[in-house]
Amino acid sequence: MRKAASNTILKSSLAIIIAGMALVSASAIASSVEEGKKLAFDRKQGNCLACHMIEGGISPGDIGPPLIAMKARFPDRAKLRAQIYDATAANPESIMIPFGRHKALSDAQIDSIIDYMYTL
Repeated sequence: MRKAASNTILKSSLAIIIAGMALVSASAIASSVEEGKKLAFDRKQGNCLACHMIEGGISPGDIGPPLIAMKARFPDRAKLRAQIYDATAANPESIMIPFGRHKALSDAQIDSIIDYMYTL
C-alpha cells in the first residue's frame, strides 16, 4: 500500500515538472518569436522589410518574395536556415545578403527570425 502511494506521488510530481517545463518552453519560444519579429522589422539589423513584404510591415521592398506561408513553403527548417545564412550557397546569383556567412546576424538571431517567420 505504501508503495502504491509513493508511485502516485511520484507520478503526480513528474506531471507537475513536465507541465512546468512546457510552460517555460512556450515562454522561450514566444520570446524568440518577438525577438525575430523585432529583427525582421529593424532597419539596422535583419531588415527583411528592405526586400520582402511582411504583414504589418511599413514600406516593404519588392525585390524578394512576400514572406507568407513560410512553414508551408519551408517545411524543412534547415532549408530556411540555410537560405537566411547564405542564399548564395544554393543560388550563386542570389542578391540576398548572406547574413550568417557575413556575420551580419548571429546564429541565435537567425533562429529567432526563423521562429518568427514560422508564424507568418
